[in-house]
Amino acid sequence: MAQRQPTGIRSWPEEERPREKLAAFGPGALTPSELLAILIRTGDPRGSLTAVDLARELWGRCGGRWSELRQHTAAELAALPGMGPAKAAAVAAALEIGRRLDACPLEESAPFRTSRQVYEHYAARLADARKEQFFCLLLDARNRLLREDRVSEGTLTASLVHPREAFRSAVREAASAVIFAHNHPSGDPSPSRDDVDLTQRLGDAGRVLGIRVLDHVIVGRGQHYSFADEGALAPP
Repeated sequence: MAQRQPTGIRSWPEEERPREKLAAFGPGALTPSELLAILIRTGDPRGSLTAVDLARELWGRCGGRWSELRQHTAAELAALPGMGPAKAAAVAAALEIGRRLDACPLEESAPFRTSRQVYEHYAARLADARKEQFFCLLLDARNRLLREDRVSEGTLTASLVHPREAFRSAVREAASAVIFAHNHPSGDPSPSRDDVDLTQRLGDAGRVLGIRVLDHVIVGRGQHYSFADEGALAPP
């Protein structure tokens, strides 16, 4: 018996086609696979899979989680059967747009007031990062943001930071105060013993340099830890 070939999306009823469904009911009515299918646009060049089929396969490979999908690079997406660089680039670009929309960046000259501000500044960028990244926010005498400096990028489990590197930009820019921030790829922001020791060393170095260390914020997935809020940071 001849194998039944899959039909294209154009042969589907209009109410089942992702683009027509979006136009009629809005994006909120679409499943994740249907949203991805709109980005993917076309099926397997060999004609064996529709864009929806590819989207369902991609969504399944990511365990049905956007956070997992966001961790894939464009090259990794392109390597999946039926995807290729053009489809992968469209998906990766859309995910990056979403990440940037989620971000709440601290604007230059905006004063620091709470650890929540720092968390929201980094949450979208770092919550799903595979490696630890360590940042220094440079502040003026009124705790207004001058700029940020990425100090280091570590391994999956640790970021090696030396006070010399951590304060280099602050000294060069004559910053009056700093806030340090880094992420935990595990998603759990609870400080490790290394985090505690590093925070103490950074505080000691700041006092020697005359630069106030206002906080060290650890960014997790949906939550954060603030050494200042927890009273675990010595006064500057």
